[in-house]
Amino acid sequence: MNDDWGSIGIGAMIVFIALILVAAVASAVIIQTGEKLQQNAQQSGSDTQQEISGKISIITVWVGDQAAGAEEITIVFELAPGSEPMANTDVFSTVICDNTGAGQGVNQVQSDFAAATDLDDATGAGPFIPGATYMIHVDVSGAGTAGCEPALNAEHQLLITANGGGTTYETLYYKSTDEGEAII
Repeated sequence: MNDDWGSIGIGAMIVFIALILVAAVASAVIIQTGEKLQQNAQQSGSDTQQEISGKISIITVWVGDQAAGAEEITIVFELAPGSEPMANTDVFSTVICDNTGAGQGVNQVQSDFAAATDLDDATGAGPFIPGATYMIHVDVSGAGTAGCEPALNAEHQLLITANGGGTTYETLYYKSTDEGEAII
């Protein structure tokens, strides 16, 4: 009589080792996928934090001084919640208007926020700090070129961009061009 118990044990050992190898490969794939997802989530979180924490929140915008050749809008703003202090020279506005009806095409007027005033202590603004409210008069006349002057029933786009941060977008509606009239 032949004893074949040893060959059955070797076959079981081979199957057991194969199962361990398959489990090791599967766990390595799961761990690698988990690490990749975590890295992507961390990068997305960092990008979102940078975008939100370096953003300007507009409180209100109104028609400013309308002296001929120096038409202005006045913007009252603050830093978005969670923002870090930001240099006033790192914030820029762009007003975009469509003057195709006047034969001028699409115009844009850009300016920085270096001349902003801190409304909380009525001084010139150094770096913008969270929790403080600021105001700036933006010349939209174009300074000698075609500008985006306030016009009755016109729509202009206002973009406020912070270097290394986010962009704020508002549409300005001119129901009136009288000084002090709200346009957002």
